[in-house]
Amino acid sequence: MCRIAAYLGPSIQISEMVTKPKHSIIHQSYHAEERDPLNGDGAGIAWFAPEFTSRAALFKDVTPAWCNENLLELAQVVSSPCIFAHVRAASPHSPVHRLNCHPFAHKNLAFMHNGSLGGFHGYKRRLRQGLSDEAYNAILGSTDSEHAFAVLIDHYNQRVESDPSQRLMESMQSTIQQLEALHAASGSDEPSAYNFAVSDGSCIVVSRYATPETVAPASLYYATARVLYLAGGHYHLEEEGEHNLVLIASEQLSPSNAWRKVEPGYLLLAREGRVEQTPIRTGAT
Repeated sequence: MCRIAAYLGPSIQISEMVTKPKHSIIHQSYHAEERDPLNGDGAGIAWFAPEFTSRAALFKDVTPAWCNENLLELAQVVSSPCIFAHVRAASPHSPVHRLNCHPFAHKNLAFMHNGSLGGFHGYKRRLRQGLSDEAYNAILGSTDSEHAFAVLIDHYNQRVESDPSQRLMESMQSTIQQLEALHAASGSDEPSAYNFAVSDGSCIVVSRYATPETVAPASLYYATARVLYLAGGHYHLEEEGEHNLVLIASEQLSPSNAWRKVEPGYLLLAREGRVEQTPIRTGAT
């Protein structure tokens, strides 16, 4: 299993989330506490710079995060209001290649995944046949995760909701439904884990979901605050006053009472310092 982290709020240095906390995503690449401890099959970050472009910028490498000097250097000089970070533990038979490192990006969307699509190779062809040319051509690697993103791209493009956050929420719901339908039709009994995260730079939607119901989904937490600062290697989240930032992570990035679990079987929408949780609708699209 991989580990993920995301931030949405006033611009911060990438290092404040990715490298500086004592239990940062870098630390989780070699000492994760709630899944397999080692996530050394590559790392990546996506960040938005809305003053320049609506597209997410990407940095990805197969070098383990803990020894990637380029990542450490970049993180201390780049700031962003929306950041995704991912450290990878490759699934069996999934090549360790830069194209397979998360996050993935397409136009105004960034996406990452912690989990796996059970029985994926039993329905991979059917999934690809159902994609639009745009979504099909967006797939550069071979992971089940990037194929899930391609499905989401099509659902996103088919929706015209005026509210961007609702558009992302409904696209995520429909993506999970379609993947579940493909899995069921394949006859596979392998479990699936859908801890997805997607953002358009203004809001973030994450899912915490696994099937069958007897399988526990991977851990996922969130915290909201008015101010974030680091002291002694730990985050301090000032909760007094109006909240304007959200942190999301597979594991709590620092000890704080501000952290809450994303409930199993739910989507979480983060925007403008607030979060909303909505049950994931199962069944065919």
